[in-house]
Amino acid sequence: MKKIFLLMMMVVSSMTTVMAQESADKKQAEIKFDKYIHNFGEFSELSPKVTCVFTYTNVGNAPLVINQAVASCGCTVPEYTKQPVMPGQKGEIKVTYNGAGKFPGHFKKSITVRTNGKVEMTRLYVEGDMKEKAAQ
Repeated sequence: MKKIFLLMMMVVSSMTTVMAQESADKKQAEIKFDKYIHNFGEFSELSPKVTCVFTYTNVGNAPLVINQAVASCGCTVPEYTKQPVMPGQKGEIKVTYNGAGKFPGHFKKSITVRTNGKVEMTRLYVEGDMKEKAAQ
């Protein structure tokens, strides 16, 4: 009798754990970006600062929070929405590249975005070609 009771308790416990996990998975934020790469194209060394905006949507069913957005280089600065983004709502990450003091030519920088979402880490990229100012 004890063995049957113990076995029944284990089965009920296992089922409860599985059901709790499934319901937790259903209530989760999920980030979806409109684009993952932005190309600034060509710009002059005389105007070395360029900016773009990455727009994202919370396609999950829980509030989405960006915990961190870190660029691969100090010349690239991300600014992001600090408040939780509710399901179905949009947020933005504004990225500014400052090529002042950098060698002209092609560049490609990454921004690592960490969230509380289903996918915890996403990489965004900015690239472009800074042209040398004409010699005078």
